[in-house]
Formats: sequence, C-alpha cells, structure tokens
Amino acid sequence: MSSAAKPTPHSRSSYRAFRSIPTRWADNDMYGHVNNVVYYSWFDTAVNALLIERGALDIHQGQTIGFVVETQCNYFAPIAFPQTVEAGIRVAQAGRSSVRYEIALFAQGSDSAAAQGHFVHVYVDRATQRPVPLPEALQRVVDSLKA
Repeated sequence: MSSAAKPTPHSRSSYRAFRSIPTRWADNDMYGHVNNVVYYSWFDTAVNALLIERGALDIHQGQTIGFVVETQCNYFAPIAFPQTVEAGIRVAQAGRSSVRYEIALFAQGSDSAAAQGHFVHVYVDRATQRPVPLPEALQRVVDSLKA
C-alpha cells in the first residue's frame, strides 16, 4: 500500500481552460449516476477539443498524433444526467514528445471537483508511430496551459 496522501478535490482556480460537456441519458448506470468509464471519455473530449480548436491538432491530416500511455482518475462526488460537466484542463509536465494533461470535472457551478485525473500523451509521427518533438503550435498551447 502506498504512503501517498489521500487525494483531495481541486478547486476551479487550479485550472487554465474549461469546456462544458452535457451529460446524456445513456451516461447514467443502473445506480443512477454517470458510470466511471464515461469520465475518461470526458477527459479525452476536453483535451482533444481544446487542441483542435486552438489549431494544435489536426486529427484527419496532421502528421503528429497523440497516443495515451497513462491515465488515472480519482472520484469524489457523483455526477448524473441531466447535469452539465465543466472540465478544467491544465498541463502539469511537458517533455520533448510527451505531455501530462490534468483534468478536473466539476458539476456546473461547483467550485470543488467531482473527479480529477490525468492523461499522459506521447506525440508520434502518424506514419512511423515513433515519438517526435512537440510541433510548434502544440507547444504554444501546452505552454498556455502550464500550471
């Protein structure tokens, strides 16, 4: 067992960018709240939509794509349909070809995260699938999101 401190929910002020994501009826499970696997989908949606909107990721024609190599989530409070989720995004670490994005999910209007976690993306050449340095446009977005 790890000696690490028990995770505690972050506040909105800890994050650099936000995206609203409406829950769907199908997101709820038989227990009446959003199923845990949906949270990872929201992480992916929040990060990739931001990168696409800011011109740092072209999912159809871009030479560089991101592979998820690590992911983790801590849950603090349930979310259920028809709530809207507000995903906070920040960058905790960036290397030559990898980025650790941290995401917190807030119930609309709440200051305390209902869940929070991270994705580590390694950016690779689409054709060779070998790591490549972060493209300039991606580096700019990453720098703007650093915690």
